[in-house]
Amino acid sequence: MKNLFHLVLMSMALIMAACSGSETYQGDWKAMAPDGVKADLHFDAKTFTETDSAGVSTSFQYSQNSVNIANGVKSFGIQLKEGGAYRIVFPISGDVTKGVITTEVGNVLYTICRTGYVTYEEVYPFGK
Repeated sequence: MKNLFHLVLMSMALIMAACSGSETYQGDWKAMAPDGVKADLHFDAKTFTETDSAGVSTSFQYSQNSVNIANGVKSFGIQLKEGGAYRIVFPISGDVTKGVITTEVGNVLYTICRTGYVTYEEVYPFGK
């Protein structure tokens, strides 16, 4: 009985931790939409803030709902509390400083980089 209690407690702790955003993408990002519009993003454990080029900030609550690592490529699924789901993808094996944020069906919303604004070609140097 005691072992069952510990198993349930550990399972609940894992589930709660899984809902928070990964440390891989937490922090500040320079983001650029496919049309060249720039924004700044900041991810915390359960919220992210988008600041547009005019300085207007909008915050969203989210939960992380998936993690996928294949051939060194990392991707994370996030679900917004307000509705909508996105993927944060780091397509260059071993490099989590550049990536893309896409819709569920793969449309690119932003390219992201820790140090500056980057184009899609800089994130996917060999094509998609």
